[in-house]
Amino acid sequence: MADRARRLQALLELLAARGGRLSVVEAATALGVSEATVRRDFTTLAGQQLVTRTHGGIVASSVAYDLPVRYRHSGDRGTKERIAATAADLVEPGSVVGLNGGTTTSATARHLAARPDLSQATPRPALTVVTNALNIATEMVLRPSLRTVILGGVALPQSYELTGPLTTMVMQSLWLDVLILGVDGFSVEGTSCHDESEAGIDALMVSRARRVVVVAGSEKLGRHSFAKICDASAVDTLVTDDAADEKIVADLRSAGVEVLLA
Repeated sequence: MADRARRLQALLELLAARGGRLSVVEAATALGVSEATVRRDFTTLAGQQLVTRTHGGIVASSVAYDLPVRYRHSGDRGTKERIAATAADLVEPGSVVGLNGGTTTSATARHLAARPDLSQATPRPALTVVTNALNIATEMVLRPSLRTVILGGVALPQSYELTGPLTTMVMQSLWLDVLILGVDGFSVEGTSCHDESEAGIDALMVSRARRVVVVAGSEKLGRHSFAKICDASAVDTLVTDDAADEKIVADLRSAGVEVLLA
């Protein structure tokens, strides 16, 4: 799994280096693998809506190929995709959905964009996406069935997230039906992340949302990170994986959090 994840990442980097077009032959030669392997990898990337298949290769679906180094290869890709798919199914058509930055929220955004009832819906938009993550905005704006609203502010190179007074000002004027919130830690004491400026914007998004859905792998449960985002009582639903510690899950449920195991 790890080797394949690295190979998929290498393919996206090759695609970017070659101006958004990459052939099967070029990729096989560059990576030293068979053309059959490359074709399977291209199909996987197309299924994730990161690229578009063409005769003999792929073209870029978006200029947002990757998240920064701190996010790469974190956790199991299959687990993350299950969490993302479960969270995406919680969003009702016509909703205003907020997403902060991170690999799981980015995966959730892709699953939202791929839902047939949203991607093929009329009238449009079928969904309004509000985000402070540049990579999510860049991908979602290409989806004709979605309306993309990006919060202004100063971009953080370590996470592609926008923060600062401008971000705060814009977010204070918006309401969200549901917030898909990525975190670095979640316990009965609340949610947290590594950066205090990100935490401030995340907390504001929580306060402006009617429903808060945290997406986090089981490895993040029971942990505390540097900056607190919100109390556990502010979270309506946690979507995590089935490897989650039973006691932590029980404690969160006792605190009033709905826990869904993907």
